Amino acid sequence: MKRAIVLGTLVIVGALSAAVAAQQAGGPQAPMVVEIEKLKDDLFVLRGGGGNTAAFITATGVVLVDTKLPGWGKPIIEAVKKLTDKPVTTIINTHTHFDHVSGNVEFPPTVEVVAQATTAKLMEAMNPVYGIQTGPQPNIFKDNGGRGLAKRTFTDRLTLGSGNERIELYFFGRAHTGGDAYVVFPNHRVLHTGDTFPNKGIPIIDANNGGSGVAYPDTLGKAAALPNIDTVITGHSPLMTIADVKEYADFNRAFLDAVRTAKKAGQSVDDVVKTWKVPERFKGYAQPMPERLRPNVQAVWDELK
Repeated sequence: MKRAIVLGTLVIVGALSAAVAAQQAGGPQAPMVVEIEKLKDDLFVLRGGGGNTAAFITATGVVLVDTKLPGWGKPIIEAVKKLTDKPVTTIINTHTHFDHVSGNVEFPPTVEVVAQATTAKLMEAMNPVYGIQTGPQPNIFKDNGGRGLAKRTFTDRLTLGSGNERIELYFFGRAHTGGDAYVVFPNHRVLHTGDTFPNKGIPIIDANNGGSGVAYPDTLGKAAALPNIDTVITGHSPLMTIADVKEYADFNRAFLDAVRTAKKAGQSVDDVVKTWKVPERFKGYAQPMPERLRPNVQAVWDELK
């Protein structure tokens, strides 16, 4: 793996790359410290060890959204114990990437795992992440006899619970992967986007797992149109707003349009990688290094006809 990727500007890329390097080398991970951020009396964000995890405490148990990197299931369980004596009953996985699903295997088999139907299939395969991994990765689910795989799936929409404890799951189309789920806690007006909105920088367009740079802006636009959302839990960065999701959809559309225009003009992938810059109107967005930009340009290029 190229060192430039590990040192890239995107938090998600750095986290994934470092984790891949540790897996390949068999080396230790960083100290497993889960930081707890309270949103509401019954809703928390657990940070560290991969993607942002949401913990929602209901009358019957705790619902988690994503479970981080390998080895982080137990630290999540210990963090939950600081919040409640209720057990974890449900895990929702937003997508297939190992920094969001690997902790699943450390939970009791009685815990129900829920994912979008395409993600459930991708979790069984655990394909390499396009643009990040240069070879096969360990399949944590296969290595654990299928423990932690999603048994409950949905296609476009699913409701869990009822009343103030209702959770709404949505699939709006391909983007980061082919099965990205959006998780809404309606009573608290909170949306978890997973890595369709990881931070303010270019996302990973994971063509190996059904991702689409062409569909990305429209998919995000549908998420941005969700009503009654005040707070957004992103894949890897601090809390955002629904206006930030809309801006991120516009950002990805600007990128798509730039690649489309370059291809129609007879330019090459190399030309785009050398010349594309984050438009000035997107303040605070990170400029990706060429090694990080190239996979996104190539992914969109290959989709365009």
